[in-house]
Amino acid sequence: MYLLLLIVLSTIIGYFLFLLGPLIGGIIAFGIIVGCLLRGLYSLEDIRRRMLKMSPKPNKVEMAYNNYLEEKRKNM
Repeated sequence: MYLLLLIVLSTIIGYFLFLLGPLIGGIIAFGIIVGCLLRGLYSLEDIRRRMLKMSPKPNKVEMAYNNYLEEKRKNM
């Protein structure tokens, strides 16, 4: 039902943008698209931040192993 509502609303918005002309309609459409993309990026960053809080902290053995791998890569 939610998808159907989004399709209908998108069709109505597209029709109104078409009536406004290419310049005004294009500017508004560009703003809508960029706004949605930025909101998606913000949401992904928020999810990443929450996942980092929930992930376990590395212990001393893992830290020593990671340091060893980094030093080995530097020496190559």
